[in-house]
Amino acid sequence: MSRGGEVVYIPDDSDFSSFRDQCESLEGWHCRYNKAGVTVWSQGQEESCTVQKIKTRISCKDVPAETLYDVLHDTRYRRKWDSNMIETYDIGRLTVNADVGYYSWKCPSPLKNRDFVTLRSWLPLGNDYMIINYSVKHPKYPPRKDFVRAVSLQTGYLIKANGDGACILYYLTQVDPRGSLPKWVVNRVSQFVAPKAMKKIYKAGLKYPEWKRRHDPEYKPWVYPEQNTLPSVSLAELSVQHADSLENIDETGLPEEHLSTSDHEA
Repeated sequence: MSRGGEVVYIPDDSDFSSFRDQCESLEGWHCRYNKAGVTVWSQGQEESCTVQKIKTRISCKDVPAETLYDVLHDTRYRRKWDSNMIETYDIGRLTVNADVGYYSWKCPSPLKNRDFVTLRSWLPLGNDYMIINYSVKHPKYPPRKDFVRAVSLQTGYLIKANGDGACILYYLTQVDPRGSLPKWVVNRVSQFVAPKAMKKIYKAGLKYPEWKRRHDPEYKPWVYPEQNTLPSVSLAELSVQHADSLENIDETGLPEEHLSTSDHEA
């Protein structure tokens, strides 16, 4: 996403517009999964290519767009519903609608776990909402020995209001996992991992209003910037995270039958 690949910048209206177009367009996308209200597409690359662009869509009945927007921002709540997450926290704020954060997630065993440092930006547009990110380097958060530092080239959500109390959620991601992955992993992402993740977010949206009523209901710094107490981060502190500067591991030989059983949960 970074312009020219060298300079860290905060996405502007044209970036959000481009992201929205990618979410809504079908041109160049190949449907990989379509079942129970969830659709998954991939774009362009061969199946054996690690850095695939994946797009998913789910229709969320009984979940207003603004509720799902809160769910995707609320890191405290994410610890409750995102079982793949190991750790997440906000590092600092750049503007009223941009920050820098850390996220680490469990990969299916026997793969190594991955982590990210990303610049995230968000934009409410009437009844619709967008959240997008890409990877950056922060001097105080270098790669760790216990994780493979992965690179988000472009990742984000588009939440579209869909009538009274319902919405459609798009998730688009292009990530370099910094590893030569087995072909079964690449296939599994579109056939299993992505649909499962979308269903989790939907269920989290259904349960969020009740949870939030019991957990600091007025606190929403993503809606009310004056509540944000994060330290300020300067763009000058950041640089673009280039994939070729990171460790690249070869996991192509790992067999599928060694997958942990937890990865087979519906």
